Amino acid sequence: MADLHTINVAQATNDSAIEKITTKIFYWTRLLLMTTVWVSAGLFGLYILAFYAAALYEGNLERWNEILPGLYDKTTQRATMGIGLHFAMGGIILILGSIQLIDAIRIKYLTFHRWVGRIYVTASILVAIGGLIFIIAKGTIGGTVMNIGFGLYGILMLVAAVETYRHARAGNIDTHRAWALRLYALAIGSWLYRMDYGFWFLLADKAGHNNTFTGAFDYVMAFFFYIPNLLVAEIFIRSQGKRKTSPWLNIGFTLILLSMIGFLLLGTYYFTKLYWGPAIIEWLL
Repeated sequence: MADLHTINVAQATNDSAIEKITTKIFYWTRLLLMTTVWVSAGLFGLYILAFYAAALYEGNLERWNEILPGLYDKTTQRATMGIGLHFAMGGIILILGSIQLIDAIRIKYLTFHRWVGRIYVTASILVAIGGLIFIIAKGTIGGTVMNIGFGLYGILMLVAAVETYRHARAGNIDTHRAWALRLYALAIGSWLYRMDYGFWFLLADKAGHNNTFTGAFDYVMAFFFYIPNLLVAEIFIRSQGKRKTSPWLNIGFTLILLSMIGFLLLGTYYFTKLYWGPAIIEWLL
């Protein structure tokens, strides 16, 4: 009996050590993913401001059509105002969003965190409203399916922004952080939309895509650029809870996140080299 007890204690100690190791690895993997997303989304945010918002400021809206044909139309001023608001605020939330997730800033500089949070939430609400105005006034190039997908995206972002602010004001910190993470997952959707298309064009030679965005792949992408993000956000939220997580679950989540990091690093390199970098440099100079 004594030997059996010793074996059980040793097994429990071993399981505890494995759990601690896998939990720590998962923690650092999450941190690496957040850093990768921050850098990449921040670069894309600067690109949005450098290209779309700058064109709006300069009054050269025809420039939008160089990247997205038919986006600007003189006959639909309301739609133009909506999408202009969407682009301007979109660049802001991509740059500010990751700052809000940094524990050191949130804990040490709480006042700064709160003021940046107010700007971030306000910009997120305006992004959603601007996009919805465009969809209602003009509709997306992809028709009904894209209208539904993008419209749902806008509604979810609006809800997440309001809930993030509401729970912060109520002092429900854990719930506030959960909604803030969901809002961030939605905020980076426009960035991932470009990344996904870039990789698909490279790997599948534009299969399922056409110029009117009514192909099979286009229909999938009308929803895919934000729904997986929300699922990943839920993984983060669950992993930060008080309940212990299985070591095998930690390993599985870690492998998923590592594959995402590799995907994002490769995409960021090529997009920055070919598109984002040149536009940002031109804007700054």
